[in-house]
Amino acid sequence: MMPDLPLDQLRTLLAVVDEGTFDAAAAALHVTPSAISQRVKALEQRTGRVVLLRTKPVRPTESGEVLVRLARQVARLERDAYAELGLSGTGEPTRVSVAVNADSLATWFLPVLSRVPPEARLYFELRREDEDHTAALLREGAVMAAVTSSPDPVPGCSVRALGRMRYLPVAAPGFAARRLAGPPAETLPEVPVVVFDRRDDFQDGFVRRLTRGRSGASALRHYVPTSEGFVEAVAAGLGWGLVPEAQADPLLRAGRLVGIAPDRAVDVPLYWQQWKLDSPALARVAETVTATAAAALRP
Repeated sequence: MMPDLPLDQLRTLLAVVDEGTFDAAAAALHVTPSAISQRVKALEQRTGRVVLLRTKPVRPTESGEVLVRLARQVARLERDAYAELGLSGTGEPTRVSVAVNADSLATWFLPVLSRVPPEARLYFELRREDEDHTAALLREGAVMAAVTSSPDPVPGCSVRALGRMRYLPVAAPGFAARRLAGPPAETLPEVPVVVFDRRDDFQDGFVRRLTRGRSGASALRHYVPTSEGFVEAVAAGLGWGLVPEAQADPLLRAGRLVGIAPDRAVDVPLYWQQWKLDSPALARVAETVTATAAAALRP
């Protein structure tokens, strides 16, 4: 027989994870730190699993992440139910937390926020993360939905295809004339490159495909951790880079960028993953995201 999971214990676990310490969670819930500790221990005994790593700040274990996600989903359903019953009383709008990659934020995603019907009374908490890593925030229960590159749904989530974001290998004209006179497979492993951050291996993967695995991009690299800054760094001649088509096209037309391998565009499929909840707020956001992506991305 499956053990019941008392709501007060789930709420306590969520408060500890969100606040970072037992003392802060106690203050947020208006109880003593001893009560917090007892509830967490009771939850661990009930599930037979350790749910928290007692670090500073505390972190959920893999089992704890499952319960944190459940706690957030229960809280979401409670708020929706209170709103439908007219019992919320606060008149506060609904917060929707979404993980989005930087390039989507800089190109097509922000219009989504303005296209959600005003009567939905939503406000957004956006978490910027690489599309290869946004699914991790869903698994942790930190967000309700995510734009991700993975078609494999996170447990407890649904997934739908959004389209493909195309990236173009480009450089400033002067940089290309000075440093990229030869075939890209020979020049790109040797010349400076612009990358987003130290986890970004997008440019490396592109060069590995060109060189049939012999080499990645050069170790001479500039780290520029914003989408807009990345594009400007490439246009300024610091190095070459893969730039979203929507950002590259106007600069190509203006002569500030040139293509360095015109037949080698890279398409990244994007997906929308969200909790499997009958939540009006999530449904409205998903509809708007899908419609916006259909107009902005390649099919």
